[in-house]
Amino acid sequence: MSIEGLPKSIVNHIIDTAEQFVSVIDREVKKVSLLRGKSVFNLFFENSTRTRTTFEIAATRLSADVLNLNINASSTSKGESLLDTINNLSAMHADLFVVRHASSGAPYLIAQYCAPHVHVINAGDGRHAHPTQGLLDVYTIRHYKKDFTNLRVAIVGDILHSRVARSDIHALTTLGVPEVRTVGPRTLAARRFRTDGRARAQSRRRPEGRRRDHQLRLQNEWMSGALLPSVQKYFKSWGLTPERLALAKPDAIVMHPGPMNRGVEIDSQVADGPQSVILNQVTFGIAVRMAVMGIGVGNHD
Repeated sequence: MSIEGLPKSIVNHIIDTAEQFVSVIDREVKKVSLLRGKSVFNLFFENSTRTRTTFEIAATRLSADVLNLNINASSTSKGESLLDTINNLSAMHADLFVVRHASSGAPYLIAQYCAPHVHVINAGDGRHAHPTQGLLDVYTIRHYKKDFTNLRVAIVGDILHSRVARSDIHALTTLGVPEVRTVGPRTLAARRFRTDGRARAQSRRRPEGRRRDHQLRLQNEWMSGALLPSVQKYFKSWGLTPERLALAKPDAIVMHPGPMNRGVEIDSQVADGPQSVILNQVTFGIAVRMAVMGIGVGNHD
């Protein structure tokens, strides 16, 4: 449901398990039988490409039966309540719901009222959380940096509306990152970002001096013109350009949860450059989501 409150041992267990699944991706036969006989229902009440597709690939590689529900053609579009839809799907012997919803808290509601045997994974709810994105981000960082305790991480962009930023901050501080900075215009800054007592995210006006950079998409669907005068002005002040990246440590890596707005949040030279690990994030996301489903449903750890 959320990374907030997860102990460090569980976060490490998930990313350690994901590391084992990365080798599966490189095999000629990419399937394991961990979820054979299980049914995974992808319930995406909000548009998605990467998250839905990687969950589908992950479940298929675990040998599960996967159903992608077309919400726009479902009974919810005809007035059926969310809980009635969930109850009907539970009666179809679902074992796992992967839920993305525009309303914060919707996956929690579904988990509270669905059949007891059904597991629920939050694939992004409103502005609240995107836990598997946070997990794949820390997996990516560990792949390149190994030790979290000497890192400085900058999360740049639309912090106010970003569920990714919230999940990343919880994951990073849980794993011992001593300094996490949120960077962006005041109108898109979260008023206060507190975690569970281990650390506090700090705000910074300019994206300089960072060791690791995570660029966020502008959440245009959530904002009005009063929050951002223009995308051109945003890019001029906050976009990640080669010149700004040169101010970071030479071994800094650049990440982005996608979809990217090139020329708005990030310059194409940076997005496609040698310090970018953006496409590797997508690949690692499959392994991380395999781990989450495998641990939750496969062996009930």
